[in-house]
Amino acid sequence: MSSNRMPSSTHANALPSTDNLSALAQRYARTRQQTVELTRPLSPEDCQLQSMPDASPAKWHLAHVTWFFETFLLERFEANFVPYDASFRVLFNSYYNAVGSKHPRHQRGLISRPTLAEVLHYRQHVDQRMQALISSASKLEASDQHALTELLELGLHHEQQHQELLITDIKHALSQNPARPAYAQRWPLAGTHPQSLGWIRQAGGLVRHGHEPALDGSFAFDNETPRHPVFVAPFEIGDRPVTNGDMIEFIEDGGYQRPELWLSMGWDWVQQNAKQLPLYWQLEDGTYSNFTLYGQVAVDPNTPACHLSYFEADAYARWAGARLPTEQEWELAARSQSQAITGNLQDNAVFHPLPLQERHDGRLAQLWGDVWEWTQSSYSAYPGYKPWEGLVGEYNGKFMCQQFVLRGGSCATPQNHLRASYRNFFPPDAQWQFSGLRLARDIA
Repeated sequence: MSSNRMPSSTHANALPSTDNLSALAQRYARTRQQTVELTRPLSPEDCQLQSMPDASPAKWHLAHVTWFFETFLLERFEANFVPYDASFRVLFNSYYNAVGSKHPRHQRGLISRPTLAEVLHYRQHVDQRMQALISSASKLEASDQHALTELLELGLHHEQQHQELLITDIKHALSQNPARPAYAQRWPLAGTHPQSLGWIRQAGGLVRHGHEPALDGSFAFDNETPRHPVFVAPFEIGDRPVTNGDMIEFIEDGGYQRPELWLSMGWDWVQQNAKQLPLYWQLEDGTYSNFTLYGQVAVDPNTPACHLSYFEADAYARWAGARLPTEQEWELAARSQSQAITGNLQDNAVFHPLPLQERHDGRLAQLWGDVWEWTQSSYSAYPGYKPWEGLVGEYNGKFMCQQFVLRGGSCATPQNHLRASYRNFFPPDAQWQFSGLRLARDIA
């Protein structure tokens, strides 16, 4: 396997210590176990479902993240490497052209074999070999020790991304069942009162943008780098995300029938798909309901709106007399708050946005978790960007076309996966992620 230049570490000049390797081994075990735990409420039949080309079966997610460790770490560093099953190299490759052939993405639901039990055994087998590799890392040459720990760090963050995808993909799959089956049983919402939208002024100026190890931790994906100067004009940003109640006002004011509110591509999308409501919503006898991982429930007006496309977010912002923030504005506002990354995230095991429970005057509420927040920024390279070398160079850079950036994480994102510089990205018509919005506006 070719060499890989990975993100620099705050300990780049020191070999990983025994304690660091032990901590990595523990994190590896916890992260891998969490992925399996997310499938506990699912049957083998659930894990086979693929409801659309953009989604993947839970079984495929379980296998693919395992394939990542086998392909990028075991194959490179393990002495006398032998693959668990040579066919898995094709079956569970996602988009790595340099690795070789791939099974068509839209046909992942047709992979009935290996069975779920066999995939779980594959995970256990690779986990045993990975733990042995980590425990023997001190015997590797210094350059290989660095590469191993950095690839392992990438693999853990990669698995966390697939944990979120597993949740959003199974939600979409279960929504296709007219019985409206629930993934979880304990409905998390309690009664709340509406909170009016406030605005927080940001002075802007010439600021540094992008990953900063001292602020964000040592790990970053390559698309978060390099840190660079950018000028941000003064602006205001909403102190909370847009809620379901806000969206209902938009709907009832004819928002989906007014072409002047929509980008041209967005209006085409509305017309071609007969859009009248956000994804998972229904309107019957004047009552709005939506499908959740708890089944079909009434729409709570005080909960952050989610499963909105970029087109819907942009149209709502225009209807509201505002706009979407740029990702530079979002990051600047996030850093100005000096907030720890806490909120309604995957760690809560709620898997649904929650309404505000308390007053939030003078600060950005629900900045982390609940819903990813669309920005108006196209997903593109920062000045001076260079993708990682080698096979993992395909991880981010080649998707910098026809996508928009989202910030802040969702109720399905692990807490320790996030940082202020983190850039998520999806095409503008994507709805199945927990995506919402926060408004911004210029200061005259």
